[in-house]
Amino acid sequence: MITLSDIRAAHERIKPHIHRTPVLTSTVLNTLSSGNLYFKCENFQKVAAFKARGAFNTVYSLPYPAASDVEAAKGVATHSSGNHAAALALAARTRGIAAYIVMPEDAPEIKKNAVRRYGGIITFCEPTLAARESTLADVITRTGAVEAHPYNDVRVIAGQATATVELLEDVPDLDVVIAPVGGGGLMSGTALAATYLKPNIRIIGAEPELAGDAAISFRENRIALPMPPLSIADGLRSSLGTLTFPIIKEHVDEIVTVSEDSIVTAMRQIWEVMKIIVEPSCAVPFAAVMEGKIDVRGKNVGIILTGGNVDLERLPWQK
Repeated sequence: MITLSDIRAAHERIKPHIHRTPVLTSTVLNTLSSGNLYFKCENFQKVAAFKARGAFNTVYSLPYPAASDVEAAKGVATHSSGNHAAALALAARTRGIAAYIVMPEDAPEIKKNAVRRYGGIITFCEPTLAARESTLADVITRTGAVEAHPYNDVRVIAGQATATVELLEDVPDLDVVIAPVGGGGLMSGTALAATYLKPNIRIIGAEPELAGDAAISFRENRIALPMPPLSIADGLRSSLGTLTFPIIKEHVDEIVTVSEDSIVTAMRQIWEVMKIIVEPSCAVPFAAVMEGKIDVRGKNVGIILTGGNVDLERLPWQK
């Protein structure tokens, strides 16, 4: 059970290491959506992604569950398509320990480079969840590193929840909060923070149709298997975890899915109108609004913009 006290403790723990990101609005996008949209800009976060919150909370929570600082000094290990990998590498470097990162071979080059830049030690694997998990197990056996799971970890969930704490401090009269869903670390943290701080707020998840396992899980009350890694939203291809799914099932009101075309359109609209860089996964909640999957008319809506790591040589609207 992750309490509000756990989330507040995480917030205090990571404050020296992260940015308090701004909340931006756009009259143009408000008009297009007929709602009042408040974008929590985690694309301005350290490593350009919300993942910094969970990673720093995990690294600076050590030696728990490790038995001693000697064990913690063996480093941390994870699997990630990019943003959690970079965040964990940075957090580990800040604390002076190693970060062993398992990445799928098809991860965006910009994210591979970020991990290397922050000192992460990369092992590549096939682009499937099974390959990621088995390779990570091998790395942990070889190194003795402490696992820092990208989403199925109470320290990560509590860290990710702090984005919504800040959002509701800045915009307390929200009616709805929307976050993208991959493995569910951000979504479950968002749901917990929103429920604790504003019990009547509506909490909605959004994901690509081509990676719609969370919507299936939510509907059928089981953890569905991940879909083939086909969606442009590479950060949302993971399936829900044993910790994140129960939280989402209890506290999230709805999970909607959107098309690939809508993701690209939403991403481009944010770039062109707000003049900020967001990656495809980040654009999914706004895509859900613009597809009409979520009724925001006349409502105050918080949208978590999760990251801005984009390969500028391979923008999705370029032919």
